[in-house]
Amino acid sequence: MAAPKDPNAAPHVPVLLRPLLEAVAPVHGTWIDGTFGAGGYSRGLLEAGADKVIGIDRDPLAHQMAASWIGEYGDRLELVEDNFANMDAHAQNVDGVVLDLGVSSMQLDRAERGFSFQKDGPLDMRMEQSGETAADLVKRLDETTLADVLYTFGEERASRRIAKAIVKARAQEPIETTARLSSIVEACLPRPKPGQSHPATRSFQALRIAVNDEYGALWRGLMAAERALKSGGLLAVVTFHSVEDRMVKRFLQARSGRLSSVSRYEPEVETEQPRFELVTRKAVGPDDEELAQNPRSRSARLRVGRRTTAEAGDIESGVLSMPQLRGKS
Repeated sequence: MAAPKDPNAAPHVPVLLRPLLEAVAPVHGTWIDGTFGAGGYSRGLLEAGADKVIGIDRDPLAHQMAASWIGEYGDRLELVEDNFANMDAHAQNVDGVVLDLGVSSMQLDRAERGFSFQKDGPLDMRMEQSGETAADLVKRLDETTLADVLYTFGEERASRRIAKAIVKARAQEPIETTARLSSIVEACLPRPKPGQSHPATRSFQALRIAVNDEYGALWRGLMAAERALKSGGLLAVVTFHSVEDRMVKRFLQARSGRLSSVSRYEPEVETEQPRFELVTRKAVGPDDEELAQNPRSRSARLRVGRRTTAEAGDIESGVLSMPQLRGKS
């Protein structure tokens, strides 16, 4: 989700907006933008023909920033402060749901939010600006658990080495800023080659996901979208890293009857009447034009599914568990 640094500036075009709108065309009826952010997807949907968009965001800042411009859409745009995992409590029988996962530029650009290793600030990372911070996690977790968090949520291969360094450093002085954590991680890893990501990228991603329970929210949100969509309604999800993309892929495969088993070590997934059909057989990435305009889009992947006439299921019925959704495919 792209966002302006100036609250009064026009929002940047969000990642993969053009291919998303092409995949769900013609746009009509009521849509849920479950990750409202700076409102780029909501604007795109409204301008493409949606009658109404319900924008949901758990971050109070998103609502504050939207106050200056949402009036131009009148009652066609409604904002709700909540987690998208609860979207079906706010709307039913909608024509589409769009989710743009991960952290937004709006959050990254503000040092005081503590999301970015490129800007020194308090080690916070809370989207809802309440509850336990990343600094609290770094202080509380034992070395083994901390390593597990870095590996599971960030796919950081040096997780044990980094966790050991963090525990050693916090014994000398609490780790309370993004700059200090970044320097600790950097010291554990080789200097990156040109074109490679910053050494702290995966560790910061892992802590952010843990602080905000992002995988849990995605798992519940996909099921909530299934319940909120009408027959023929479209679910479009943009992800930015492999674990999230794998979760969305497995969910759509399972709910479309295309996933017979997760692995040879796990039982067969119970086959039920398909709740979705695949619109995109493979993930859609950015084209050369988008990559030139927005390098951040290089890791973005779009997947789209269409609801069938089958009744929505529940979390306990016929859907993969969150660990199964995260499993290798």
